[in-house]
Amino acid sequence: MKLKLHKIISIKTFILIFLFITFFYNHLSAIESKIIVKINDKIITNTDIKTEASYLKALNPRLTKLEEEKILIIAKNSLIREKIKETEITKLKKDIITKDYLDKIIEKIYKNIGLKNKNEFKQYINNFNIDLMMIENKLISEALWNQLIYQKFSTKIKIDEDKIKEQIKSYKQYSNSYLLYEILFNVNENEKVEDLYNKIKKSIIKNGFENTASIFSISETSKTGGKLGWINESSINNKILQQISILKKGENTKPILIPGGFLILKVEDIRSIEKKIDIESELLQRIKVSQNEQLNQYSNIYFNKIKKEIIIDEK
Repeated sequence: MKLKLHKIISIKTFILIFLFITFFYNHLSAIESKIIVKINDKIITNTDIKTEASYLKALNPRLTKLEEEKILIIAKNSLIREKIKETEITKLKKDIITKDYLDKIIEKIYKNIGLKNKNEFKQYINNFNIDLMMIENKLISEALWNQLIYQKFSTKIKIDEDKIKEQIKSYKQYSNSYLLYEILFNVNENEKVEDLYNKIKKSIIKNGFENTASIFSISETSKTGGKLGWINESSINNKILQQISILKKGENTKPILIPGGFLILKVEDIRSIEKKIDIESELLQRIKVSQNEQLNQYSNIYFNKIKKEIIIDEK
């Protein structure tokens, strides 16, 4: 009788322990995965935001100097932009994004961080608990967005080749090349440009230009601290060149009004290079730069347009 009673108690104890463990893990899972933002039918969880924060810290190590709370806000805003773009690219008749294209973009990313090859990059991102497939999926989404913008706006691009040729002929033998960082921002209907610019200036003083780009910039370069890289003065719009040519290393411009927003540029470094001018080669390069510049502007304008039409519900 005692043996049977002991068995009954043991079974009851096992069931209670099992129920407790099940409840605990379900509760823990609920805590770990909580919906933070709804964008139409798409959701962003707190787990997604933590993963995005790791991804952004991997791309821009300087980001780790910010408080974790700020990094999570940056990650949330980055995912919101990504999900808004996804609502559009699902409507797109997609071209195939080739492996060669992805490899070139990934190479650009790991060289920007200071790594030598793809294997080093895989080991590096493993330290942030992210994998290459996740990064490739993000790059595919961005490539499809660019494809969408090109399909919609390529016919609106205006290039004055004769004017560019005249500019090329006037180039000096020696020219300046600038290492540039950018912050591209917009203002809301009830916000003044000067007020937002003052917030950005304070953040630059406190957090540095790169981290401020991650906080405020709506450009894709915000993921890498606003870095544009080395750009020769011959490839820079005259209006913008006038602004940056008077700057010293480490200085930045005031907001420059461009289609799609306001642009702040920082001159990180300057170097003078001897340049042998090949007019045809230079012309092709200038046309490409101008096309990309105009497409980026259309991209920002179109993004702002669709954002107004989307329901964003933050919990």
